[in-house]
This record gives sequence, structure tokens and C-alpha cells, in this order.
Amino acid sequence: MAMKLLKTLPALALLAACAGDPDSPGIEYMPDMYRSPAVEAYVDYGQDPFYFADSVVKRQRTTQSVRRPPAGTVPFAADAAKAGFNFPYPYPNSPEGYERAGAELKSPIPLTQATVDHGKVIYEKFCQHCHGVKGQGDGNVVTKGNYPVPPAYDGAQLKDLPEGKIFHSLMYGKNVAMGSHAGQLSREERWLVTHYVQYLQAGGRLPGAGADTTATAATK
Repeated sequence: MAMKLLKTLPALALLAACAGDPDSPGIEYMPDMYRSPAVEAYVDYGQDPFYFADSVVKRQRTTQSVRRPPAGTVPFAADAAKAGFNFPYPYPNSPEGYERAGAELKSPIPLTQATVDHGKVIYEKFCQHCHGVKGQGDGNVVTKGNYPVPPAYDGAQLKDLPEGKIFHSLMYGKNVAMGSHAGQLSREERWLVTHYVQYLQAGGRLPGAGADTTATAATK
């Protein structure tokens, strides 16, 4: 009996290796260890074939999953307190929109030393190379790249620029030299940068407060 079983095992193994799918190699031992599955862009790989029928999995893997959302779609916010950052921006990229933003748009984030410090970190990464450490328009792009000098934040041209216009400029860009930062910074991050620009407008102090020597020293 044992001899008969030994003789039939190779035949059983050969039959088991055959499959209806011509691309299938048959039974594999831990296939992901030596034959990693290909991952295609814009395909949803959420369904596990071990728990769903092959027809369901194959149909899902040939269906495009990443699509541009309809206009006006509001992304989900896990933090309800920050849901407002996802609302559509109501001011158009036009001179009229710029003026309206300056008159109407206010930051939803309190202007505190903590938000200024947070904005400073973002400013150093995305703004300092043009506007300079203290917002004097003397960043490396200007001094070493011979690009036009942006006005100083505490100078006559920008000292009284309202927060709405600062944010609007980050949203759409301003003039030819400054491009939009909406693709690099979230709306919350743009407001934090706006707070730091307000701090620089006030000469290194919180607007309406006395001189902040600690924060001023941090900008040197």
C-alpha cells in the first residue's frame, strides 16, 4: 500500500501543478518571497483574493480608482475643528478678488507666539530664499541669483498689508516673480506663514504687543 502511495504522489503533484490560468505557475511555496506582485498606478488593490472571489479581485484591479473629484468637493477632515480649511476658497485670482480678500478675509487661527514660531519653520523652508531671514528681500535667490528684490515686510509698501492679501498672495502668487504656494502648503500652513509675515511686518514682535526679544533673536 505504501509503495502504491509513493508511486501516485508524483502524478498527483504533476496534476496539482496544472491550472486553468496559462500565466499561473501552479502551486507555489510563499510566492511573494521571490515573485513580488506588480503594482499599477490608479488601480485599487484593496480586495484580498484570499477573502474575495477571483472574479471580484480581477474586476477591481482593472478599474480606475483615482479620479479628479467634482468641482466644489470638500475633502473630509478627521479633525472637525479643522474642517473649515477644506472649504472652497471664495476669492478669485483677480485684482477684485485680491482687494476683497484684503478687506474681508481673516485668519481662523489665533495669532500667538506659538503660531508665529510654527510659521517661522515653514517660512524658512519656502520663503526665506527670496524674502530673506528678516523679510528684507535679501534672500540668496535675490543676492546670488540677480532676481528682482521683493519689498521689505516692514517697509512702507508692505508694512500695512492686511492678512487677507498676504494669504491671497500665497494662494495664487503675486506679480511675475512669486508663484502660487497652494501646491506646496496646505491652507493651515499658509495661514501660519501669514502670521510669521505679520510678525516681520511689526519689526520682530507680535502685532499690538511690546518687543519680543526672544523671537527677535530667533530671526537673526
